[in-house]
Amino acid sequence: MDCSLRFLGGCREVGRSAVTIDDDILLDYGMKPGEAPDHPPSYPLNGIHPETVIVSHGHLDHCGLVPNIMDTHPRVYTTPITKYLTSFLAKDTLSIARRAGQMPPFDAQDVQEFLRCTCAIDYRDALLCGRYTAELYDAGHIPGSASVLLESENGLRILYTGDVNLTDTRLLNRSEQQPKADILIIESTYYDTDHTPRKELERAFIDSIRETLNRGGNAIIPCFAIGRTHEILMILHKHGLHPYIDGMGIDIFRKIIQYPEYLRDSEALQQAFDNSTVVKPEARSRILKNAIIVTTAGMLNGGPALYYISRMHADRSSKILLTGYQVEGTNGYHALRHGYLTVGKRVLHLGMEVEQYDFSAHCGDSELKSIVRRFSGLGGEIVFAMHGDRADDFAAWISEHEIDAIAPANGDSFIIE
Repeated sequence: MDCSLRFLGGCREVGRSAVTIDDDILLDYGMKPGEAPDHPPSYPLNGIHPETVIVSHGHLDHCGLVPNIMDTHPRVYTTPITKYLTSFLAKDTLSIARRAGQMPPFDAQDVQEFLRCTCAIDYRDALLCGRYTAELYDAGHIPGSASVLLESENGLRILYTGDVNLTDTRLLNRSEQQPKADILIIESTYYDTDHTPRKELERAFIDSIRETLNRGGNAIIPCFAIGRTHEILMILHKHGLHPYIDGMGIDIFRKIIQYPEYLRDSEALQQAFDNSTVVKPEARSRILKNAIIVTTAGMLNGGPALYYISRMHADRSSKILLTGYQVEGTNGYHALRHGYLTVGKRVLHLGMEVEQYDFSAHCGDSELKSIVRRFSGLGGEIVFAMHGDRADDFAAWISEHEIDAIAPANGDSFIIE
């Protein structure tokens, strides 16, 4: 029996991932945040009515639009942490839209319906999804993240990596080994770029913070609320530094610590959090004195980070230490490349130093290629490269060195015979 794949979003870009299998199964349904704080997000193609939705992990670009399709009451499967994160981010999306005077893509009732329709499952639990059986594998990306293996009645196996990481971090173990499959749908975020080894990266990061404190400045560390905030707290604790913590990462910590089986060392995470001082909004102005502040948002498009930076942007003794990828057009991108950012209607030119540390939760180039080589060596037939600005280059490399590969465009459909 034939299998059809349709790519609705996340192709040749990072953001709004969505893929359907036979139109009945939807893998992720994310949104792409606006490039500027006042720009609305971008969405995948719509007009779909899946019977089953499988959410790989709780990042906006993979789960952010799932409540939008609850009118057809699909069955939704994901890990317990991802179920929580999806609803948490959905409520935040509603709040952001309300403050910006924008029309949200769903309402509070849709979020409640998502919670009702969603069954939380663990890694390796077998699901029957029409003519497919599905299993989730630990992807090592953020707590609760999963790769998805689908196997049809006639034995066709499709592996969707989602976002995947083959490197151990302080917060998480690396991804499980990818299972054998016939079709591979793989991310390509860091094709042609390898990451600095973690120990070397941590050393440079800590040295920079200490140098900032020694000259009397503040170290502002913008972090993604999910995962990155918590890894950074663990790094700081390991090196004897005592940060303040502000923003959404606090609530996320209080949830993920309830699932120690999804963490590498839950006790170490708890100790790192206890080593930090939680900042209440009314106290923010009182801590800007030779402080380390771990706060959201990771790309500086909102969150308490903008409060702190707006009050010290001209301070040449202070520093912004970005800890992740900065999408072109975001405040973080402009701060890093051009030395300014926007807060409301104000353009702030930065006297502060701005540095970037690649604490990535994605595979680097060599790891992506190792996944493809393993897939090919186990008899895989075709690769679809997505979730990356250079997915077409990655597909060309795969076709030249391994097996057939395609970098689909949004809206492309394929029949696998």
